Amino acid sequence: MRIPHNEPLTQSDKSPSRMREGLGVGPATDAPGVDSPSPAPSREREGSERRCILSGRIASRDDLVRLAISPEGDVLPDALARAPGRGGWIGVSRVELEAALANGKLKGALARAFKGAKLTISADLSTLIENALRKAFLDRLGLEMRAGRLILGSDRIADQARGGGVAALYHASDASDDGSRKLDQAWRVGEDAEGTGLSGARLPLDRAALSVALGRDNVVHLALADAQSAERVAAPLKRLTTFLGAAEAADGRGERADSTARKAAIPDHVGDRQNEF
Repeated sequence: MRIPHNEPLTQSDKSPSRMREGLGVGPATDAPGVDSPSPAPSREREGSERRCILSGRIASRDDLVRLAISPEGDVLPDALARAPGRGGWIGVSRVELEAALANGKLKGALARAFKGAKLTISADLSTLIENALRKAFLDRLGLEMRAGRLILGSDRIADQARGGGVAALYHASDASDDGSRKLDQAWRVGEDAEGTGLSGARLPLDRAALSVALGRDNVVHLALADAQSAERVAAPLKRLTTFLGAAEAADGRGERADSTARKAAIPDHVGDRQNEF
């Protein structure tokens, strides 16, 4: 697999999300679930589909996770689906992947996807994938925040939501139901969607992880101000929630699954106003 200059895909650098977003993937010529190398990688058209090499399910690229191999033959996650060269796609949960790794099904599927190339599959592949997907999602949020499109702080989100200035709404996994419901209601008012199931997505990350990633205190709720930002965030979030087997909507516009939420030990408003800027 050809690796761009200064962006090695090696076992010592297990964060494929660091690869430049401008990198593309060559067209798939062998099978729906396999990418073939291309001399000049280019961005694929939106809405293209791939087949999961494990389940055979065909889905959007945004629903699947791409695996690539390093020059040494290490199988590694390509969280942004941008690494050039041959790749295989998976659309299963972490539990299903670990079962496929244990019974040898993953090894066989990868051998077919990579045309019999010598491969090394880490026993921690599922952890590598989850970490890479989490990083890709949080990096995307960070970019939107630096561009001024991420809204933080319960009061600020509520004001923007009631005024129709929110395109997507998210809640930390440990956000309280009461605080989430209030913001959901404000959003429905602003979207003229009262009486519908419109509500923010429950993220597979708690307030501590969000706070560390965004460099703010007690990030419990967050929102995006425009539709384009919401679309950019939706892709990495969709991959992460699919892999974790989460039921909540990845685009921040569907009813969340309350069964995935943990009750908050700290009220949402405590320290959350520090996030307003």
